[in-house]
Amino acid sequence: MAQTQLSYKNKTYQISYEILGDLSLPQILILHGWGANKELMKQSFCPFLKDFCQIYMDLAGFGNSSVEEILNTQDYANITELFLKQKKLNICFFMGHSFGGKVSTLLAKEKDILILLSSAGILAKKSLKVRFKIRIFKILKLFGLGKFYRYFASKDGANLSPMMYETFKKVVDEDFSEIFAKQKAKSLIFWGKSDEATPLYCGEKMHQFLKNSTFYPLEGDHFFFLKHSAFIAQKIKEI
Repeated sequence: MAQTQLSYKNKTYQISYEILGDLSLPQILILHGWGANKELMKQSFCPFLKDFCQIYMDLAGFGNSSVEEILNTQDYANITELFLKQKKLNICFFMGHSFGGKVSTLLAKEKDILILLSSAGILAKKSLKVRFKIRIFKILKLFGLGKFYRYFASKDGANLSPMMYETFKKVVDEDFSEIFAKQKAKSLIFWGKSDEATPLYCGEKMHQFLKNSTFYPLEGDHFFFLKHSAFIAQKIKEI
């Protein structure tokens, strides 16, 4: 594991990362999802991507990387791009799980390969229970009781610092439909059939938007890739 420092919007960020393999090999950036870190992705894919130079990083506010202000997904993409330029990396494969999938989508160019693992970006319908909690929380904020947000936060939003909770609120409702539709990179989409965080129909919609994509529904939940990393790696190698 290594640490680097970079400046973004006059703020200094500490970014934790790890580079595995020779830089002369095809370079793949592998980004974790919300609430996770680079170690989860490394444990999953490191044994199966030996033909690549693998780059893992903790996104700002996760793992050992710092966060200095409220961010949106474009900010995360900008910070990641600064990191790649600082390290003079030439990524041609962009892989992301969940929230990391949105960041990867913003980074991938037409000539690149985009790999999405139960990616966020297609808004799932909120249940009646969730809509009720949102309404109650908004009423509490009107009376200056917003500090009780932890009691109303989703699992992804719970136990976060106020700054990261505000960041979560920014990114969770971003609709990437138009961004997916404009993305021309060859894309591989892998999805857990029993995923409840990003339901299967979100993956099917994503596949429709990403014109140059192949869709692989696999057994499992939101973390299905833990059991299918060898299969995913093989499909990447076949490109």
